[in-house]
Amino acid sequence: MSDLTFMLVDAFIYVLYGLKWLALVLALLMLMCGLDDLFLDVYYWTRRFWRSRTVYQQHSHANEERLFEQPEKPLAVMVPAWQEVGVVGSMAQLMANTMDYENYQIFVGTYPNDPETQAEVDVVARTFHNVHKVVTARPGPTSKADCLNNIVQAIADFEEAAGIEFAGCILHDAEDVISPMELRMFNYMLPDKDLIQVPVYPFRPRWYQLSSGHYIDEFSEYHGKDVVTREAITGQVPSAGVGTCFSRRALTLLRELNDGVTFDIWSLTEDYDIGFRLHESGLTCAFVRYSVDDDNLSPHREHRKGQRYHDSRVICVREHFPTDFKAVIRQKSRWITGIVFQGYQHLGWSNNWRLNYFLWRDRRGVVAYPVALIASCLLIVLVSLWLAAILLPDAWRFPDILSGGLLSTLLMINGVLLINRAFQRFYFVKIYYGWRQGILSFPRMLWSNIINFLANVRAWRLFMQRARHQTFAWDKTTHEFPHVELPVEVPLEDFLLEDGVITQQQLTTFKAQSILREEGREMLVQQLITGRQQVAALARKHDMQWRSINPLALAEDLVARVPTATAMRYAILPIGEQGDILQLATEAPLTPVAIGAICRRLKCRVEVYLVPIGRVTLGLRHWHLNRLPDQQERRITSWQPEDDNGEAHLDAYCCHQVLLGQVLVERGWLSNTLFIQAMIDFDPQQQRLGDFLLQRGMIDASVLDQALEVLAGEERLARQLLEEQVV
Repeated sequence: MSDLTFMLVDAFIYVLYGLKWLALVLALLMLMCGLDDLFLDVYYWTRRFWRSRTVYQQHSHANEERLFEQPEKPLAVMVPAWQEVGVVGSMAQLMANTMDYENYQIFVGTYPNDPETQAEVDVVARTFHNVHKVVTARPGPTSKADCLNNIVQAIADFEEAAGIEFAGCILHDAEDVISPMELRMFNYMLPDKDLIQVPVYPFRPRWYQLSSGHYIDEFSEYHGKDVVTREAITGQVPSAGVGTCFSRRALTLLRELNDGVTFDIWSLTEDYDIGFRLHESGLTCAFVRYSVDDDNLSPHREHRKGQRYHDSRVICVREHFPTDFKAVIRQKSRWITGIVFQGYQHLGWSNNWRLNYFLWRDRRGVVAYPVALIASCLLIVLVSLWLAAILLPDAWRFPDILSGGLLSTLLMINGVLLINRAFQRFYFVKIYYGWRQGILSFPRMLWSNIINFLANVRAWRLFMQRARHQTFAWDKTTHEFPHVELPVEVPLEDFLLEDGVITQQQLTTFKAQSILREEGREMLVQQLITGRQQVAALARKHDMQWRSINPLALAEDLVARVPTATAMRYAILPIGEQGDILQLATEAPLTPVAIGAICRRLKCRVEVYLVPIGRVTLGLRHWHLNRLPDQQERRITSWQPEDDNGEAHLDAYCCHQVLLGQVLVERGWLSNTLFIQAMIDFDPQQQRLGDFLLQRGMIDASVLDQALEVLAGEERLARQLLEEQVV
């Protein structure tokens, strides 16, 4: 045997000796991390067992019924967006359509050099009155915090214009799919809590998508157990950056702490820092896992084997995480840089040992991720040597590097801890996603170690190169969103032209005039169209049913089914009943959220019909404001919609029926968004609308006088028509 062979054998023996000591060091570090995790496991399960035998023996789990009892406070949703074409518009539309809450506004932050995203937000804002586009002062990409600060300023401007104060501001990303009950839950918790965080659950990827799948494993355990335990021990809750509600008191304090700006533009994870700053300042944080029973209000409508009913129906944020390996590394390295490196730089350590313990857990990834990967690699080496010994019985035999009392004991303990770790992750994935994803969490553990190690390496490089010296621009991650068709706004006039109601020449002449009324109403005034033609085209545009009614011919007991406040707020009139369904008339389409709110207020199902312009307005004025004199009422009641002459008289009279709010919006003295916001709090039985708007500072006395003059003019025209009919 040659000298070279002996040298290689000697070298291999030294390598094995080095691996033995490496295995010992790794085993000790893994034991430390394993015991750390075990402590949280024991605390969580002990606390859960105790609460099941005490708290939940006396009280059942709360459901959505409690949330509906709380009056709606005004809330603002903040959505920063940089190059989110195909995402932010769908998100805003889906939220506006499905959110079971009315008193809220969505503010989407865009950049002056991102016209594509702006255009997408514009489309949604034209359809939904509560969606607002905010354009930042500086071109992008700036930091996410800088975009949020521009949004906060826009929120302050809206508050001043509307004469309100938002009770809370909710932080979301453009790719978030939000639970229909999220805002109701925040509304229920405010103002007692200053930071409220809901769980985040990624959408289920395909089984082979390990990179995106590992997000499922991490978020399921983190928001199912770790944050729950963290709050119980310290009272501090870290923001996840989405699904976070800040109270007004919290935002005011943040401005004081950050020299006049709300969010720290120097941090990559400004949301993480905020949780600590608020807690250290004595404010109250809460992590809320609140479940709903109604399938239509549950964020998770898929029912799979293994899911735990209560846990799988929590109010949460759903979103698609990156599937591309490089995108995953980029996103996680940004999180590590912000939480570990910048977190230590900005927050340091506190005087509270409990809080320091969780700060250590947040930052231990610097050690734990490399250890986990090296241990995995070492395991592969050991398994290879073991297989070689079995498959090659005549090969050289070397001392077992795992022999020795201490190392063997450590490996046995770590093996048990690893089994516990795998079980914990499996359980928390299973209760939300079902058995299949729970089982897939086992092979994803190794892949997760690789991702976290590489993200850690990139985070070191990122921090050393830039984080010490300058603000980070967005390290952009491409987002996905469930497909939602953006609305295509087709003008009503296109339907009128298609139906042959008006000609192009008539339309051109009409548009050349100075029009102060709403276009449809002005066409009625000029007798270009009839009420039936107008409502038929509008119904076709919105795929709704329509009727022609005489609002004064309704039965008084039927009108009484809808209280004045509800009728005035939603501009509706009851026009009939079919079984247990109440049929309502409206002049403009109602949103699904408004229909849901009406059903709850009236405690019955409803069916909505469109009616010609002015019919509901006349009914509201007569039945809920100032009842017409008997002679006028009898005369108008005699006009039957089934009769052509009666229908023509109703058109001519009702096109002059307009309320103060309509005049203010038509003349541009008050935006439709501000008017709708005002109507949420307005009670017509307590004061007049004009006085209410003056008190809010939404209009001044001169505007009110002009609007009242317009109303008087419309009244004169309507009265003149009535007098002509009497003659």
